[in-house]
Amino acid sequence: MSMPRRTVLLITLFFSVLLAGCQSEPQEHKTTMMVFGTLVTITLWDVEEEKANQAIDAVAEDLSFMHEAWHPWRAGPMGRMNQLLGMTGEFTGNISVMPLIEKSRKLAEQSQGLFNPALGKLIALWGFHQEDLFANFPPSQDEIDELLAQNPQLSDIQVDNVRISNDNPAVRLDMGAIAKGEAVQRSIDYLQSKGIDNAMVNAGGDLMAIGRHGDRPWRIGVRHPRKECDDKNPAECVIARLDVRHNEAVFTSGDYERYFEYGGKRYHHILDPRTGYPADQTTSVTVIHHDGATADAASTALFIAGPEEWPQIARNMGVEQVMLIDKQGVVHLSPAMAERIELSDLQTDPVIQKLP
Repeated sequence: MSMPRRTVLLITLFFSVLLAGCQSEPQEHKTTMMVFGTLVTITLWDVEEEKANQAIDAVAEDLSFMHEAWHPWRAGPMGRMNQLLGMTGEFTGNISVMPLIEKSRKLAEQSQGLFNPALGKLIALWGFHQEDLFANFPPSQDEIDELLAQNPQLSDIQVDNVRISNDNPAVRLDMGAIAKGEAVQRSIDYLQSKGIDNAMVNAGGDLMAIGRHGDRPWRIGVRHPRKECDDKNPAECVIARLDVRHNEAVFTSGDYERYFEYGGKRYHHILDPRTGYPADQTTSVTVIHHDGATADAASTALFIAGPEEWPQIARNMGVEQVMLIDKQGVVHLSPAMAERIELSDLQTDPVIQKLP
């Protein structure tokens, strides 16, 4: 005897509710590792556990490889290239570093030389080539002048297919102002290729995200350059908040992480290629862009450009969303950044600067 239709509908509804209740809630999968001199956190949302673990393991392995390959001072591909660049004659470039050099060459031109990865010797002169131990006094003016007179540039390197030659023995590559950006970009590209729609890769506050974090966007804070961060009250050192949209990279360059003090003055690691000294008109620059490497390099170039010159350099580099904080604590915003960022704890109104 068949059951009444109403009974069948009720039973079907009951099992539908039961199955829905048995389904697990979307999960967050996260891991943190030390690479590129900082803590890198990989976060995936709403991904099946086995798939998430495999993807995270692959990204972590790739990040470790890139860190070793692009390290300018260790005995890896970039370190070996730096040795060869100091000699005469041609040599074969390593395929693990050549794409990064070519991308850097274009960005260096767009930045009018403010982003200059050929200044590895200057970085070493200041002691900032070491990850944990810096110098405790600046180099002499004569040492700086001698190096700047040699004018090392990426354009000194000639590339013919895989053959490389260099006209300037003062060139030593240090990709510290682009490596994290390229690594984060490649990590996100890999995750998307595996069908992962919601993820963030955060390298010490420099990050890229895709999709959303559940029913909300990926929401981040931008550190105040002159407030100490407390793990118990991290919100106290945040000067701005924003929601990261799909396929966006957010990178910040500041004078507060790698520095030493001498004679009552702060000497940080963001060196102006024009003077050989740390750029002294800016305390922090945050850039949003769809390409991680561009965002990374642009944050450095705009920091050096300072409050007067940054709009033109941003336009040259194709960057529309910028926040610059000058040494007086004044916040400068591009119009596109002003539309979306939430500022807090400001002593003066922000300055909106249109791009040329």
